[in-house]
Amino acid sequence: MIRLFVALALPDMVAQSLLTLQSGVPGARWSTREQLHLTLRFIGDVDERDAASIDESLASISTPRFTLELKAVGSFGGKSPRALWAGVKPNDALLHLQRKIESAIQRLGFPAAERKYTPHVTLGRLRATAAGRVMDYISDHALYASGPFQVREFALFSSRLTPNGSIYVAEREYALA
Repeated sequence: MIRLFVALALPDMVAQSLLTLQSGVPGARWSTREQLHLTLRFIGDVDERDAASIDESLASISTPRFTLELKAVGSFGGKSPRALWAGVKPNDALLHLQRKIESAIQRLGFPAAERKYTPHVTLGRLRATAAGRVMDYISDHALYASGPFQVREFALFSSRLTPNGSIYVAEREYALA
């Protein structure tokens, strides 16, 4: 079995700007450079046959390149925050690509994604962090923007869980037209 997800890798310039945001929240487990990505669709654990079908289906997606910009920070979890993230400036081309990927995965018989798609990059995971401290962090970084960057491809990643966190490997990249 292999755990898969589809995502956009981030250019070094963008990843470096995100790494500068990673401080000031006691107890946060910050994402490493290798873990920074923008998830388009989590798939989960599949066998080799399903992985090959997913690869073939993703390879058939055709959509133009586009420009993307990260903007602002936020958290998931409300009164019990569990993650900090960098958001994405509204982008129709990104949503179009995500819908095409979602459709391709569902045509293979996989269930629809459980959550409404919210484009973001996870900066860090939280455990027992005071909501007030998280709100201060969000306020301190409210004006964050990465600057625009070109999206030329998306990738199928594998994920392996280790005691030190997840290790992500881009198994295959798919060029945009």
